[in-house]
Amino acid sequence: MTKHLDRDMDHLHRDILSLSAVVEEMIGNAGRALQDGRTDLAEKVIHDDEEVDQQEVAIEEECLKMLALHHPVAIDLRRIATVIKVNNDLERIADLAVSVAQRALGVKDYPRFVIPDGVGPMVTKVSGMVREALDAFVNMDTDIARSVILRDDEVDALNTDLINRLRLTMQQDAQFVAAALHCFSAIRHLERIADLATNIAEDAIYLVDGEIVRHCSVTKKIAK
Repeated sequence: MTKHLDRDMDHLHRDILSLSAVVEEMIGNAGRALQDGRTDLAEKVIHDDEEVDQQEVAIEEECLKMLALHHPVAIDLRRIATVIKVNNDLERIADLAVSVAQRALGVKDYPRFVIPDGVGPMVTKVSGMVREALDAFVNMDTDIARSVILRDDEVDALNTDLINRLRLTMQQDAQFVAAALHCFSAIRHLERIADLATNIAEDAIYLVDGEIVRHCSVTKKIAK
């Protein structure tokens, strides 16, 4: 039984890594589509979502099959439970990347509208959080997980600053209201991706320590 469980766990590990790679690429492409007006990248993000949906369903089915066949306990049970949650979060991140791409297409209709400078740093921070949260999960590294949790406040601050700047743009020039609203929504979607990266980091801590920290204060989440 242990041999078969180990084999299935290895297969599950490869599948979640494959899904992670697709989702990370989608975030990067959506961000570049927004910043640079790359219609081709926006359309690729939208197209790739179907692949993510299919992989997400396959991974969930594999997890349920493993629970039924192997009756795992302790760390193996926690790992499968964590994969189910991370799998779901990755699918939600992909959906948000699609939303960013769709908003990028909307902004493209207003060529005179200038994307605020802070969008680039926000995309970089959000992408980094997702990548490192997944690294923390795969490598069972709680130090990396805690660093991701701490960085969520930085993204929140960028989000607030950008929203305030977009509101000012709309107040000063009515012709940019529609474009600013598209950008406004894209920024909110990016902020939500950072929240989901934080969820994955919290799940990594649960995987290693067996402690659910989701509803704890930030101070307790990062305490060793």
